Amino acid sequence: MFPGAIDEREVTDASGRSDREDANFVVVGAPLDVSTTFQPGTRFGPRRIRTYAETFDDYDRRTDQYFSDLGVVDHGDVYAWDDADAYLEFLAGTLRDVVWDDAVPVTLGGEHTVSLAGVRAVEPEVFVCLDAHLDLREEYDGNRLSHACVTRRVLEDVAAVEEAIIVGARTGSEDEWGRAAGDDVTVIAPEDVGAVDIAERVGSRTCYLSVDIDGADPAYAPGTGTMEPFGLEPREMRDVVRRVGSRAAGFDAVEVNDRDDGQAASLAGKLAREFVYASAAD
Repeated sequence: MFPGAIDEREVTDASGRSDREDANFVVVGAPLDVSTTFQPGTRFGPRRIRTYAETFDDYDRRTDQYFSDLGVVDHGDVYAWDDADAYLEFLAGTLRDVVWDDAVPVTLGGEHTVSLAGVRAVEPEVFVCLDAHLDLREEYDGNRLSHACVTRRVLEDVAAVEEAIIVGARTGSEDEWGRAAGDDVTVIAPEDVGAVDIAERVGSRTCYLSVDIDGADPAYAPGTGTMEPFGLEPREMRDVVRRVGSRAAGFDAVEVNDRDDGQAASLAGKLAREFVYASAAD
């Protein structure tokens, strides 16, 4: 269970139906790990994020809020299997139920492909993603649902999405950079993050916020599959989450694996909490 959250099993009635009447946020683990490249292990991400969040204080001085007072319920993990297409459909249904219950889904990945399920559930106008990679490939090794294609799929498969804002991207194929030149994509390089008001760019449009932990410089988050140097500072990521989080109808933290001493999971867990605090304070 995510620290400070209520175990959903404690709010489930005798019929097996969950009563989320008082839930404002629902944490859902999505341990998909079928297309991760170089270093797999994202199946352990949700568990590690929950574990390394245990040290965080309940009280947030900046917003004067207690995390445990904010109506956060932990649904647990949605067991993953090898058929990514079917899994995403099932996960999207789980997250859509959260939205229909007037709560905000907070997904813990799992490879970045799970963001597609979150966007399908929320149907935002803008997809904001902190990421080292463009993830705009048409396919990778013949797989259109590879984690290297997720932003491309979000733009093509979710009709409501009119723009993707990729924050911290510093690498991509030639074709991806060509796709990024389209009117529906905005790329903000790590060195430019402090000079751009991303929340102003989103404006009044509905948005979904995704944090691929490899957006951080690997010095801070080595526990991820495809590390890319010259990345974002944790405080820069925090500031984006605080500014955009108050406007986002869904959130995820993805691409955490078990190949470090908890740095990536700790950062992901802290950013998830920052999202909840920012959203609840709005």
